[in-house]
Amino acid sequence: MKRREDSAAIPETMMRLIKLLAATSAVLSCALATPGAHAQNYPVKPIKLVVPYPPSGIGDTAARDIALNLAQRLGQPVIVENKPGASQMIGAEFVAKSAPDGYTLFLGSLSSLVLNIAAQKNLPYDPFKDFAPVSLAFTTPLYLVVNPSLPVKSVADLIAYARGNPGKLSFGSIGAGSSLHLTAEMFKSMTGTDMVHIPYKGSMPALSDLVGGQIQLVFDVGTSALPLVHGGRLRVLGVTSKTRASGTPDIPPIADTVPGFDASFWFGIVAPAGVPQPIIDKLSTELRAILRQPALREKFRSSGVELTGSTPAEMTAQMKADLPIWQEVQRKAGISPE
Repeated sequence: MKRREDSAAIPETMMRLIKLLAATSAVLSCALATPGAHAQNYPVKPIKLVVPYPPSGIGDTAARDIALNLAQRLGQPVIVENKPGASQMIGAEFVAKSAPDGYTLFLGSLSSLVLNIAAQKNLPYDPFKDFAPVSLAFTTPLYLVVNPSLPVKSVADLIAYARGNPGKLSFGSIGAGSSLHLTAEMFKSMTGTDMVHIPYKGSMPALSDLVGGQIQLVFDVGTSALPLVHGGRLRVLGVTSKTRASGTPDIPPIADTVPGFDASFWFGIVAPAGVPQPIIDKLSTELRAILRQPALREKFRSSGVELTGSTPAEMTAQMKADLPIWQEVQRKAGISPE
């Protein structure tokens, strides 16, 4: 009788084992599904593009145009979410800690992905480990503008005046270690001039004091500085790109006077580390197509903004190439992490 019970138990045990193996196989099939399959269906819901700047600035404006075009190409909304503050660290940390599914992207920049490494003591993210580069998006030079009362009309004039008046000129920036600050520090180092840094909480207060004569010069983006130049309230001496910016061909590059000077600043799209590579590649391909559109390129060119586009590998290479250059500028300027 016992043998019959054992015999009856065998089929039941086998059935349980078969069901367990089937369930395990199903789970593994889902887990091991090719990333390409995910990319083929991606996206199936709205995408969030986090911008670490307040609304209406050049970063926000460009991001919204890119988001609109990306939504049209992908067939899903791309929603811009502004998360400004703390030298762009609030937005960057938020994205770094987001799910690596391709539905949260970040508008990174030279500042957030390179300069912050040396400028911030407790950086809450690792730009090289916590993000997956997607594509460079655009570059913008800065413009060297001065108060019209300053007796200089060229970069050469400014250098001569600064050397003759060491420590008497002051320049404003949006904060210690910022791109605007470090550009001025690079200029000081390469020209052997001594000027005093005055940090502000934003571009507008710095430009306001420049117009008012409290400071003498500022390096700033074209969208902020050039309207004041066109209105006769400031004088522009040069542009920080190594060649003339296509949108402002009448403004000479500082490099004409200071050989080797080059301080153009890039912005790019990154995702949290761990997003499947086929999704990264799909986003990169779509972004490059968008950024090549003649109408969109022309829209931003008048402000000195050049739409670029790149592969993920090219963006990674850009980050790695820029890091030692700007770390050296920071070292020479004596800038310590804050």
